[in-house]
Amino acid sequence: MYKTAILGCRGRARAHANAYQFVKRGKVAAICDMNEERLSEFGDEFDISSRYTDLDAMLEKEKPDVLHIVTAPVLRGTSERIRYPLMKQASDHGVPAVIIEKPIAVESEDWKEIAGLAEETQTKFAVNTQLNFHPKNLELKQDVAEGRIGEIKFIDASARSTPVDQGPHVLQLVSSYIDNSRPVRVLGQIAGSEGLDSDQPSPMHAAGQVLYENGLHVSVAFGTGMGTTASDNPGIYGHKRVFVVGTKGFVHWRFSSWERATQEGGYEGGPLNYGDQNIVAQGNLTEAVFDWLDDESKVHPTHLKQSLAEFNLLLGIYYSGVTNEIIDLPFDPPDGLMDSLRERL
Repeated sequence: MYKTAILGCRGRARAHANAYQFVKRGKVAAICDMNEERLSEFGDEFDISSRYTDLDAMLEKEKPDVLHIVTAPVLRGTSERIRYPLMKQASDHGVPAVIIEKPIAVESEDWKEIAGLAEETQTKFAVNTQLNFHPKNLELKQDVAEGRIGEIKFIDASARSTPVDQGPHVLQLVSSYIDNSRPVRVLGQIAGSEGLDSDQPSPMHAAGQVLYENGLHVSVAFGTGMGTTASDNPGIYGHKRVFVVGTKGFVHWRFSSWERATQEGGYEGGPLNYGDQNIVAQGNLTEAVFDWLDDESKVHPTHLKQSLAEFNLLLGIYYSGVTNEIIDLPFDPPDGLMDSLRERL
């Protein structure tokens, strides 16, 4: 039984804690939040008695096997980026594994800091992009892996929220359908400046044509300007989808429904309850971290270097939109990219 702890007790942390009803090999033993009222409410709700307002104190005393970092990437009300400091803190304490909320970064500078940490840390970091662990996505991915749609020829994927908010989910979902092949080139476009000074700074919209190392072309689009043609949910967060086209059929996962066409089964489809699927997916993601701790060869699908490659692609889309050039990946994003976006947009 693995001992786990949670840093951050806002709303998103409840999804992590609730998922433990589907987690068989771990238990939340401690929680930490600087807000004592929030800490007490969370602890009472989930019957967790070990409560801390200081992360160092919790890590030193509790020595968890897995730490959930469930915080915003930027300290609320400031421009201070806090992903890297918290990850470095966990790494310095020798925490065996960390599940950290997406996005892994928000701009060039913190991406570089975290990429440097990835080269030296012994901590196993997994990013909490859980969509590929949804039971229906696991089923559809199995169809693809077993050749039921033939050879993949094209993928189209999108989300309606901002690129930095839901883009990481969608890019990781694309990766999961192609065995985590890495992107090698992108032509991107950006629009909308309203979100550049938010807690998750981002253009409002972005789109890209991406070439992956396996030769596959992928079309991605993010933003509140997304139309509803391919969507089955009108909400900003309710449009997430991946459409995988093969030589013998297709699979299509969406927020609230799914489709599949194969030569053997013909056309199939039906509704999905995202909430029900998502809580199971969160449990699956956590169990996959335990698998990695048990066996070094069972690397987590959302491991840090893979997630950094996907975020580098997002930065590449931004930079392509600024320079009007095709960007070879991976690339070294320039400092001040957000300032360049502000000037351009």
